[in-house]
Amino acid sequence: MKLGSTDVDVSTFGFGGAGIGNLYNEVTDADAQGALQACWDAGVRYFDTAPHYGLGLSERRLGRFLAGVPRDEYVISTKVGRVLEPFDGEGLDLDNGFAVPREFRRIMDYSRDGVLRSLESSLDRLGVDRVDVLLIHDPDDHWEQASSEGFPALDELRSQGVVGAIGVGMNQWQMPARFVRETSIDVVMLAGRYTLLEQTAADEFLPLCQERGVSILEAGVFNSGLLARPEIPDNAKYNYADAPAELIQKAQRIAAVCERHGVTLPQAAVQFVLRHPTTASVVLGVKSAGQAVRNAELFAKPVPEGLWDDLRAEGLLDAG
Repeated sequence: MKLGSTDVDVSTFGFGGAGIGNLYNEVTDADAQGALQACWDAGVRYFDTAPHYGLGLSERRLGRFLAGVPRDEYVISTKVGRVLEPFDGEGLDLDNGFAVPREFRRIMDYSRDGVLRSLESSLDRLGVDRVDVLLIHDPDDHWEQASSEGFPALDELRSQGVVGAIGVGMNQWQMPARFVRETSIDVVMLAGRYTLLEQTAADEFLPLCQERGVSILEAGVFNSGLLARPEIPDNAKYNYADAPAELIQKAQRIAAVCERHGVTLPQAAVQFVLRHPTTASVVLGVKSAGQAVRNAELFAKPVPEGLWDDLRAEGLLDAG
């Protein structure tokens, strides 16, 4: 599906690059390349990454995989806002969630110069001469600089044809809504705020995007793992932390309804967000070939309409 009014066309199943940046634990080079190959074989042609993911490791691994593929056959998005600078740190970057040596540090920079430096470094790590989509990454505490300096830099890059589509990627919907209202972004990568578990973005934000012709790249559809398995473990994560007991209980109730319809919880999680007209792609993190195959199956299996009716009837899904 094309993003906004641009010519950038993304696959319905998008590859999320945080996992191959050693999110939470180490992934071998072989497993990373196997995951990418299995996704490619499953029809994935949209790949998302960021300097933040493994201090550049995700971009480097993605670049190695795509080196032998004709450039016009895939779409890449990466992000700006965190400039990587060399750093002689001890241990691993686990405070930021990544099991990688602290050879760089992140400098939050949403200025025009920061955007251009970040993009140049990303192109070098990816080994490409352009990216198709450029997103402002997590500007939660930096609205003023991101909107007055970062966005104009992205707008300039788009007008020059250096990138095809521009937008923001965040774990909230309120600031993206402001970007939609006050700028001319094409796309929002929305993480975790419109899922089978919670639909906080449904009433105001998604209708706004539909009205303005802004596409949504749905990320975090498993809410950091809470919806990732047919059965929910007691130590499940939510928003990158331990899930509260009430959300675990809600997810378990949703899973029980899914089971009655012969549907798994992750299957329903993917199919739910695909139903919304603003969804252009569902971006799933993949760490292995087996995970890629399982994720691809989630897009292929239809879900009976009665499932959504029953979830609404039990108060597990917003009526709208």
